Parts: sequence; structure tokens; C-alpha cells
Amino acid sequence: AKQRHLISLVTDQIQEKEKHNRMMVSILSQIVEFRNGESGSHVLHINTITGMLLERLMQKTDQYHLLWSDRFMITTASALHDIGKIGIPDAILKKPGKLTEEEMQIIRNHPTIGGEILKDFTAIQGISDGARYHHERYDGNGYNEGLKGKEIPLAARIICVADSYDTMSSKRVYKELHEENYILSELDRCSGKQFDPAIVPFMIEMIKDGTAPLPRPDYKSR
Repeated sequence: AKQRHLISLVTDQIQEKEKHNRMMVSILSQIVEFRNGESGSHVLHINTITGMLLERLMQKTDQYHLLWSDRFMITTASALHDIGKIGIPDAILKKPGKLTEEEMQIIRNHPTIGGEILKDFTAIQGISDGARYHHERYDGNGYNEGLKGKEIPLAARIICVADSYDTMSSKRVYKELHEENYILSELDRCSGKQFDPAIVPFMIEMIKDGTAPLPRPDYKSR
């Protein structure tokens, strides 16, 4: 009876901690969305796609041995991957059309800014990886640190695929949404270049079987 009571207490404490963490993440992500002028469903889409990719990885490959806490961290990190855009001027975030080289250099700082914002968020270990590294490329040609392959944390490799799909399948101030065939061809073309080739097949599978969220025309910024 004592053991059951202790287990119940620990479970209650864990659930309470998770509730507080989710509330904090929800507040931060809504701040990011408001700052970026995006629709309220953006974070939900990134969360959903990331969660689906993790589920596929766990079901269909034994390459990754992820605890529940790892999966929670990665999906939570996906909601905050663009938090560094808080430090980017509105004129750049909401500019229609192509950015100048100088403007591109400024917006490329958002992963570093995001990593710095989240680095001391110790309630969820590793959560800053999604923000800091989601624009690294598998071939080493990304930014800002030029990491390559498995040097890039798994959270960032998964978020990179999810974020790219969401970008291609939605309208932005600088582009129209793309059709499914284009998205599939881009994912395949960039496998092993921009994306982890071990993750891309699961994203393609989700699109083909209709699991992935449908394209949306409602974004307002970058």
C-alpha cells in the first residue's frame, strides 16, 4: 500500500510538472506566433508533424532508442524552434519577395538567438537544440555552425524535415504553397543534402498515405 501510494505521488508530480512545462511552452509559442504575424495553427502543425515522424521512427526502425522523455523534448522543441525570430526586425520578417544579402545575414541569426534564449531552460533538457540547429544541413552546408550528418542533434534533424514540409505546403509572404508532387520531389532531391536520409522516407510515406497535414494558404510571414 505504501509503495502504491509513493508511485501515485510521483506520478502526480510528473504530471503536474508536464502541465506546467506545456503551459510555459504554449505561452512562449503564442508570443512567437504573435510576433511573426502567423496564424495560430502554425505551432500545432509543427508539433503534429514532428510527433508523427517520431511515431513512424519508433514503429518502423530500431535505429533510434528514444525514451518517452526524449520524444516529449523533441516535440516541445519543435514548437519553439523559431523563437529566435523574436530578435529579427518586422521589416525583414514580413517583407514580401526576396531579401537582400544583408537581410539574409540578419535572419540567419535567428537559430543562434533562439539557442541562447532556450539554453538555460533546464526544465526540459536539450530543448535548445531544435532552435539552435534546425537550419544545419546534413551535408554540412547549413548555418550557423556548419554541422554535418550525425553531428546535428536528432531533434534538429527531425524538426528540419517537419519545418521544411510545413514551409513548402503553406503560403508565405515570399512564396505560394507548393503542390504535393513538387514537395515529394524536393524531399527526395534534398535527401542526404539538406535532410537526414534516414528520416526523409518516413515524411514521404506520411504524405503519400495522407497522414501529413494538408497544405494551407494562411501564413503571413517567413
